[in-house]
Parts: sequence; C-alpha cells; structure tokens
Amino acid sequence: MNIENKKQYYDITLRQLKGLVQGERDWLANSANAAALLFNTMKDINWSGFYFYREDQLILGPFQGKPACIRIDLGKGVCGTAAQKRKTIIVEDVHKFPGHIACDSASNSEIVVPIIKEDKLIGILDIDSPVFNRFDEVDGKYLEEFVKIFKEHCHWDVFL
Repeated sequence: MNIENKKQYYDITLRQLKGLVQGERDWLANSANAAALLFNTMKDINWSGFYFYREDQLILGPFQGKPACIRIDLGKGVCGTAAQKRKTIIVEDVHKFPGHIACDSASNSEIVVPIIKEDKLIGILDIDSPVFNRFDEVDGKYLEEFVKIFKEHCHWDVFL
C-alpha cells in the first residue's frame, strides 16, 4: 500500500473509531470494538488487540485473532518492552527481536503502541502481521492517534 492510500485508510479508520466510541465511556466495550475495527479493516494482519497493565503485568484484553499469551511481564517481548519504555515499537522481523514471545508462529512483524493516561501506564495496543516489515512510521503515527482518540473516550478509573 502506498503512503497516500495508507493515509486515506487511516483517515477513514480514525473517523470510524470516533463513531464507535462517541458517547460510550466503558474501556472494555471500546477496546473490544477498537480491536475488531482494526482486525477487520487492516490488510495483512493476523492479530489486533489490547493488553492492560494490572497486577504489575500486562494482562490480555479484548482482541481479534488466534488465542494469545495471557500475561506479559514488563520488559519481556515487544509488548512488555514498549510498555516499559512507554514508546511505540515497530519490529520488522519479530524473530530477530531479543526475547520475542511467539504466541502465533505465523506472526513475522509487529507494532505496539503504549496507552498512557495521566503519566500512568494503562496498557498497550498490539498488532501482528504474517508479513515481514509490514509496519512503518506512517502506521506508528496514525496508530498513536488511534490510541489517543480511544483513551480520551474511556473512563480509566480502575487503572488510575
């Protein structure tokens, strides 16, 4: 997908997300719909979903795709590393990522965007692809905007 098509995809997806979360404040319901939106509209992905930070770990939340690892320690794998560093991580080849956690052996690339609210880690958005080098900086920019819209429309009292 060229950059212009990718930007058009994300512009539409961000509008769709706003429509899904408008008027709904429940983080669980919104995360379920957000994961489904990405899974059903993004090309060349095999998993999209959330992990939420509780009990000093990332714990599996709503997702679309094959069954996944339930708990991930901070600093472990791509998800735990992104959560610990509190920054988006794009991995072109997960098999070369130190400590990669292989929940689905078909996954070859990954992007993880942390969810931070009031300087506290809420969780992460995780998207996997069977295609090597599937994600780039354009994906990172727009998925960070996706997370921003998502987190602004949820009550996070249980996490704060």
